Amino acid sequence: MQGNNDGSHVWFNPIGLHVQPGQTIRCVNLDSGNSHTATAYHPRNFERPLRMPEGAEPWNSDYPLPNETFSVTFVQEGIYDFFCVPHEHAGMVGRIVVGRPDRLPMDNPLRQPVIGEPIPEIALQAFPSVDEIMRRGIVTRS
Repeated sequence: MQGNNDGSHVWFNPIGLHVQPGQTIRCVNLDSGNSHTATAYHPRNFERPLRMPEGAEPWNSDYPLPNETFSVTFVQEGIYDFFCVPHEHAGMVGRIVVGRPDRLPMDNPLRQPVIGEPIPEIALQAFPSVDEIMRRGIVTRS
């Protein structure tokens, strides 16, 4: 979780990540001037659309203070999209691919109809592609 000094630009870095089932990732708030969250797209989180595997447990980091961390372990293969609650409209989103997408079930959340509040267009455009994440392993914000 990062932002520039005047708060006019905020982002996750990396914005895309490939991990294996069972791996844990840790989010760190590196922004001393803004509050951020790392929140899964899931109807249980503020009625946001489901953009993670059905049956996987959604997460919400709450608002970690600067240099505080939040960890989440990914058990189920799939694509997990997440956002920052106060900065989704600024395009502060990220994507984690767990396992191998060629083995993903046909009920992949990215193919499902949108249920819940629609995602802002700026956020939709900010997600890195699954292909790019698989090719690079880590996609950083430029």
